[in-house]
Amino acid sequence: MKNDFSEMEDDLKAAIDVLKKGGVILYPTDTIWGIGCDATNEDAVRRVYDIKQRDDSKALITLTDNPTLISRLADMPDVAYDVIEACAEDQPMTIIYDGGRNLAKNLLAEDGSIGIRVTSEKFSAELCRRFKRPIVSTSANISGQPSPKSFSEITEEVKSKMDYIVKYRQTDNTPHKPSKIIKLKANGAVTIIRG
Repeated sequence: MKNDFSEMEDDLKAAIDVLKKGGVILYPTDTIWGIGCDATNEDAVRRVYDIKQRDDSKALITLTDNPTLISRLADMPDVAYDVIEACAEDQPMTIIYDGGRNLAKNLLAEDGSIGIRVTSEKFSAELCRRFKRPIVSTSANISGQPSPKSFSEITEEVKSKMDYIVKYRQTDNTPHKPSKIIKLKANGAVTIIRG
């Protein structure tokens, strides 16, 4: 039987291979299980919208493992570092920034903003680090249906549309919930979207 590390290693290699080919994966994150793809690939992002049966005017969240990368992806005010650090000890926080860039155009909201979360969860952080690009993370459900709190709650309909399903943490039934979401303007003004 494989140990935790070798299973994760196999999953990371397989998931990155799929992401590089423009595929879609199902993977554990710092919040709930996510549907993911290369956040710079418009065709892959379109597939995620199709799988979720979601209008592409509703932007998707992007994950990264390193806050210093955010300035390449959006207009990041200096106060963002303090907000990210303060939230790291509490609950995962997705921050919506103005001026999204270097990402698939269909990933951005109509106003050009983008939601980005820095993950410190073992698997998703290592996936981002090795892939060297931001990765889409959206709840593993059809739009309008409840977000699954664990892998066991993800429907067969969603699973059947994936190019790769990560094995790591599938048996972890610890309830997880979506991140908090705030909007952070270039001038530092904060609006709470989901607390």
